[in-house]
Amino acid sequence: MSPRRPSERYWNPYLAGTLLGILLFLTFFLTGHGLGSSGGIDRIVVALEDLVVPRHVDTTPYLAAMAGGERNPLDHWVVWQVVGILAGGFVSGWLHGRVRVETRHGPRITARTRWGMAFFGGILMGYGARMARGCTSGQALSGGAVLSVGSYAFWLAVFVGGFLLARFVRRLWQPGGSA
Repeated sequence: MSPRRPSERYWNPYLAGTLLGILLFLTFFLTGHGLGSSGGIDRIVVALEDLVVPRHVDTTPYLAAMAGGERNPLDHWVVWQVVGILAGGFVSGWLHGRVRVETRHGPRITARTRWGMAFFGGILMGYGARMARGCTSGQALSGGAVLSVGSYAFWLAVFVGGFLLARFVRRLWQPGGSA
């Protein structure tokens, strides 16, 4: 087993934010649409569902629009964007010494509970993304870039909700004493 490489420092957040803004502009300019990922995940799930219960997909209008009949739900730009995000994130983490198998958790929570909370939170975020018609990248970045009022309301709800929820889960991450 080789020794673990020390991880490199993260990018300056102002530089990273500026580059993200340039990327978002170029995405709108070159393709006519912004960034997002929940639609890609949705299409991947529908492709799996189409393998298992194709009749259900064909008879449900929302699903049939993506995969009904001869349609391939994976034949869409957003699927490849999600694949690129996952591959790019892995390659970046690997190149900078950040890829390792670990579960980070506070002293008052077990790894198993941490995984359960992450799973439950992922379900809530996935449901919320479909209900809001977009994930945080689609709503906040792309919607905010085109000055969508609904996207700004989404931003506000995310920050207020996160602030309020943090009060309840903060104690799980802090050693001893009260939160």
